[in-house]
Amino acid sequence: MKAAQGGGALPGTSLQRACRLLVFACALHLSATLLYYLAGSGALRPPGSPEPPPRSPEPPPRSPGAASRSQPGPPPPPPVTSAQPGPPPPPPVTSAQPGPPPDCPDPSPLLVGALHVEFSQPVNLEEVEKINPEVREGGRYAPKDCKALQKVAIIIPFRNRDEHLKYWLYYLHPILQRQQLDYGVYVINQGGDETFNRAKLLNVGFEEALKEYDYDCFVFSDVDLIPMDDRNIYKCYSQPRHLSVSMDKFGFRLPYNQYFGGVSALSKEQFVKINGFPNNYWGWGGEDDDIYNRLAFKGMRISRPDAVIGKCRMIRHPRDRKNEPNPQRFDRIAHTRETMNSDGLNTLSYKVVKTDKYPLYTKITVDVGSPKK
Repeated sequence: MKAAQGGGALPGTSLQRACRLLVFACALHLSATLLYYLAGSGALRPPGSPEPPPRSPEPPPRSPGAASRSQPGPPPPPPVTSAQPGPPPPPPVTSAQPGPPPDCPDPSPLLVGALHVEFSQPVNLEEVEKINPEVREGGRYAPKDCKALQKVAIIIPFRNRDEHLKYWLYYLHPILQRQQLDYGVYVINQGGDETFNRAKLLNVGFEEALKEYDYDCFVFSDVDLIPMDDRNIYKCYSQPRHLSVSMDKFGFRLPYNQYFGGVSALSKEQFVKINGFPNNYWGWGGEDDDIYNRLAFKGMRISRPDAVIGKCRMIRHPRDRKNEPNPQRFDRIAHTRETMNSDGLNTLSYKVVKTDKYPLYTKITVDVGSPKK
């Protein structure tokens, strides 16, 4: 019994060893855990070593089948922020408003120069209308692409010259349009059967044209004279202008230096300055010389184109009835200085009988009275 006790190990000794081993293992595990923790917090990282990259957050768990439903799409819209105050938006762009047209060039680029003028073929006014589609009712025209430099009233004294008027309209409308004028044609027809009074009809035309439009230039033209060159511009100049300077009737030369008959142009100011034309020249002749005298007495001189550009052709015809030569013309011309201030626009009297607006001209029929007995 004693031998058995002395030869074997006590049961408590084995238990004590097992406890020590367990304590050592726990201490070793605790030490390892502590080292891992310190290493993760950076306390054991050598100085100057780079920071470890941050961990990416783990994606949230997806519901079953989400992978199969996921499709690429547009990025999400930016977050809505409150509007910040700023400059007002620019006004909407609108088309530019058209400005006034430029002045027409001087001289007109449309001029062609010398013209062939002849009177062998009859003229149909309906055809004249067709070849002048821009001419408005009453014989009015103005260029579309530029502003005419002058507004011109063309005054034609008239009685019983319908065939001549057709030729005049046929030739002159195209010429005047190429000259780029803002113009109107006024045929002043003397009604009744009294002796013809050319100068008084011209005064009437001046007054009546101004009632329709603010003309600043007046061209006074016989109905039987056609220019042979469109460079002979039917407009006004700084001095009164004589346009029919080289007529075939006179061998294409001026009959005398004071001649102012046929076709002439005066500005509104020039015409008013001489008190218009005389009213008391009944019958043929004398009034154009009286007009020349009026201009000279007011200190004006006559301007003319040269003999080539100023060529014009006359439609030949017998003298009109009730337009016989005026036997008093020479005496009246000799007294122009005394009569010009009391015979003219300031003493003009007439009555408009009828006004007709035709496609190519305005015809104003007037009663101008009769000569004093």
